Amino acid sequence: MGMDVAGHVSGERLCADIEHNGEFGGLDGEGRGRTAPTGSEANRRCREFLRERLADAGLVVRVDAVGNVVGRWEPPGASGAAVASGSHLDSVPAGGVFDGPLGVYAALEAVRAMQDAGAEPSRPVEVVSFTEEEGATFGPGLLGSSVATGARSVENALALTDEEGRTLEAALEATGARGEGRLDAAAWDAFLELHVEQHTRLEEQGVPVGVVTDITGITHCTATVEGEADHAGATPMGPGRGDALAAASEVVLAVEAAAERRAESDPAAVGTVGRLDVSPNATNVVPGRAELGIDIRSVEADSVAALVDATEDALAAVESERGVTTTVETDLDLDPTPMAERVQDAARAAGERAGVATTPLHSGAAHDTMHVAGVTDAGMLFAPSRDGVSHSPREWTEPDDCADATRVLAGALAELAGA
Repeated sequence: MGMDVAGHVSGERLCADIEHNGEFGGLDGEGRGRTAPTGSEANRRCREFLRERLADAGLVVRVDAVGNVVGRWEPPGASGAAVASGSHLDSVPAGGVFDGPLGVYAALEAVRAMQDAGAEPSRPVEVVSFTEEEGATFGPGLLGSSVATGARSVENALALTDEEGRTLEAALEATGARGEGRLDAAAWDAFLELHVEQHTRLEEQGVPVGVVTDITGITHCTATVEGEADHAGATPMGPGRGDALAAASEVVLAVEAAAERRAESDPAAVGTVGRLDVSPNATNVVPGRAELGIDIRSVEADSVAALVDATEDALAAVESERGVTTTVETDLDLDPTPMAERVQDAARAAGERAGVATTPLHSGAAHDTMHVAGVTDAGMLFAPSRDGVSHSPREWTEPDDCADATRVLAGALAELAGA
């Protein structure tokens, strides 16, 4: 049945849905961009269109208390725990049209393909769109999936605020996106998410689909360096100068150097100082304080720990050598997440049946699947990103690649659902 299901995937139908969704919050200018953050009018229209498309395919639609949207296909004879697939519809400001929506509409197209093929799954199939994956407006991201997996309570999520102090609850109410109850991802038998790669590996290999083996662990640290602000002209050079920025610059380079060394044995290891706040931030004042936002990632927990240790060592070194004081706090700590073998196997087998080449990859970005993998068997597929660009109007995945990845998704879901 797998080959028959894949053969019923309509790339035209899939891309029409993605194109239509991209018009909500669409941006003029070069490329295809959209701004559809959670709680916006554009996001409301995305949600309404999705609910219409799910209903058109005969799926029963429900929305939970934090706005997670689920369409359930339960054909005659299907019973037990559902198999689910999906992603998210929210975007970053001036983002692309594929990041998130490809996974949502590919899941729907997989169901339509099963229907058109006359497949008779023994389990129900659910199409899901998680709320606020990007974290561009409320909270740290992966919000809807964190609630669906019990990592965050409904009450905690609804109380989160945006920069204007508006709560998620108020935003969902205003856009008609708040439902009732809580989606329970632990009730799924399996979950599989298709997403754009956001990297160039598939493009370089000429392979249309990546089967994700594991998702990177992520640690975010905030380090502070306290020196002494003083007049830039009247303060002589030398050890008495408490230049917090000069000390922080050594930490920045130390993080980079440690990550480069680690990457020689673990190519997934990366370390980035992506934020630097300097005080008083005046040209004629020796900086008295610097705050660094540090991002450390790897699929190997040992590498993450080693890079955190290297960061702490660098801070200790500038304390002793420059006479500054430092602190470091951990703001985010997500463990590396392996994907379930049986879901990977189903994806690889689906690719073989459909004649679509696949290759194993790790994910260097966080996705909702990270949370879902904590409560049920989960997996991910990647489709190529042109030049590796995402979160930009220049984000692009070829229609043929969208269709091929959806063929693999459909075949894998059909197998997992017992079709």
